[in-house]
This record gives sequence, structure tokens and C-alpha cells, in this order.
Amino acid sequence: MSEKSPVPTPHISAKVGEIAKTVLMPGDPLRAKFIAENLLENAVLVNNVRGVQGYTGTWKGVPVTVQASGMGMPSMGIYSYELFHFYGVENIIRIGSAGALSQDLHVMDVVAGMGACTDSNYAKQYDLPGTFAPIASYKLLRTAEEAANARGVALHVGNIVSSDVFYGDALDSTAWAKMGVLACEMEAAALYMNAARAGKNALCLCTISDHMVRDEPVLTSKQRQNSMVQMIEIALDTAAALQTNA
Repeated sequence: MSEKSPVPTPHISAKVGEIAKTVLMPGDPLRAKFIAENLLENAVLVNNVRGVQGYTGTWKGVPVTVQASGMGMPSMGIYSYELFHFYGVENIIRIGSAGALSQDLHVMDVVAGMGACTDSNYAKQYDLPGTFAPIASYKLLRTAEEAANARGVALHVGNIVSSDVFYGDALDSTAWAKMGVLACEMEAAALYMNAARAGKNALCLCTISDHMVRDEPVLTSKQRQNSMVQMIEIALDTAAALQTNA
């Protein structure tokens, strides 16, 4: 799609100026709605195409947009591309859940993806003469770590893996764990690659919702929503700090 594509885009109905420079992206549209109704001030619905909701409000006086991405790298790829290229977004922070691979992690821990390994073929589109390593923006990662420290939250920083499959035999949890990968999710690698190509900033923050290599109680959907508030507040604090320090 041409970067002269009109705004609104095929997937986002917001007009110019209705989306903030920093966007938080949960996968679940209902989580975007929850954040808008319970955490943001003066939140306004700016997108509801296909029911994939986006809201813009303020946090500590700073404009922030919360736009759902849907599940998986193809969906993240579409929404983050349009935000970066057509709406002038500078920073995207994915906020989601992940399955733990590391024995050092427990359910409800917060993880920051310094790098995003993947079993996806997403990078093939760039026709690179080797293997691309998708990484987070250091500015966002450093700011998020400072925000977590200020809240007294231990932020586990390291590699995560973005998988193309949720069910099936393709993901070998033990093999990734042996390489020190902390957790598995489904969107960060595409987000990091889109950010790199656009010259923008991206970070993935996740709350551990289950453990993939040992038995731990799996969070219910309600527990998952409540436990994620801590991680979401770190992301919101990061967005506010980015504006303050700009």
C-alpha cells in the first residue's frame, strides 16, 4: 500500500490528529476498552472498524492512544504499519500476555522483550542478505525499566519468541528455553520489524499468564485482566515520560 494512502485507512477510522504520538497496543479490543474506561482520562473512541477498538485520552496530562492489534503477526503488522506510516505515530508499546519459558518466571511476572526471536517468515519481505534480529527501542526499554523501578515492580528483561502458532507442534518450548528465551507471545517480532523499517520506536511488555515448561495455575480471563493493570500502568508511565523528556 502506498504511503500516500488516505486517512482514515482501511483498518483505522481515526482522522488526522486523533491518534497520539505514543500508542499502547493490546491484542484484545476489550482490553483497549477496559483501559480507556478505567485508566485514561477523557478517553474518546477514535476507531471501531471491525470492532478493533482504539481510544485516545490522557495519562498524567499526556495524550495516549490505546489501539488493539488483534492476534498474531499479520494483524499486528497491518495496524502498526498504518499507525507508523499514516498517522505519524512515533512509539508503539505492545501490552499483552505471554507464556513463560524460563524457570525463573512465575505467573503474573512482567517481562520486557529486549529482542524477539521468531519462527515466522515475516522478515522475508525485506529481501535481506541474512537473518534480521528484531529488537526493542533502547529508549523505550530504558524508560519502561525506570517506570517499573519507580513502582517497585521487578521487570524481567530479555529475549522473547513470537510464534505464528498457538496450537500445534511447531513451537518447541524446551528448545527456546535452552537458548535463554524468557517467554512466548505472538506479535512482538512483527512490531519490532515494522518499527525498524519505519525508523520508529517499539517495545513489548507482557504479563505472564501461564507457564509452558512447568505446572503453574493458569490465569482466568478475569484474573488476567486484573493482573495486567500493573504492567499497563508501567506502559502508561513510559508514555508520559517520553512526552515529558522529549
